[in-house]
Amino acid sequence: MSEQASPFAKLAAQPTRAAVIDDCVVLVNAQVKSKRGLSGVAIKTGYAAVKTIKRRFVPEVVDALLDEWMGKVEPYYIKWKSGGTGEFPEYLTARSEDVAEELLAVTDDRASTTKHKTAKKWYGKMRPAAKRDVQAAIPELAALIQKHLAAAADLPEPAPEAADTAADSAKADEPAA
Repeated sequence: MSEQASPFAKLAAQPTRAAVIDDCVVLVNAQVKSKRGLSGVAIKTGYAAVKTIKRRFVPEVVDALLDEWMGKVEPYYIKWKSGGTGEFPEYLTARSEDVAEELLAVTDDRASTTKHKTAKKWYGKMRPAAKRDVQAAIPELAALIQKHLAAAADLPEPAPEAADTAADSAKADEPAA
């Protein structure tokens, strides 16, 4: 009996990975654009500054952190698949506080070691409100994951070496976020 790869392995492998990254960047851009008030101005200003310094910064960071983020979300997906009710976005949204903390733990760790001083400073200023912002994005993130899992369902299983190589090369080339 062969061991079947996790459905999330397909999200990490090409061609799905590139589409997931693109959709995550669209989600981040939409979340930033939707911010209002003084905090919204601060978020938009910091985000624009980071993107001005390095145009591909956001997609590169999403690519570099994708495997760790998916590793945080996958246990929720497995629990949902094994008996959760409703759709995955509903299931994940109901647990958005915990999911947000887990996703932010990945970015907190990366931010603490980054060499990008502007990004680190901006992240430090925005972090207190980040949990609320990440929680607000959970329904769209879960829908994005569900969409790509469905699209990848018919793809062949990624070779373990290929998935490891893709993750290793992404980590080798990753910017410190």
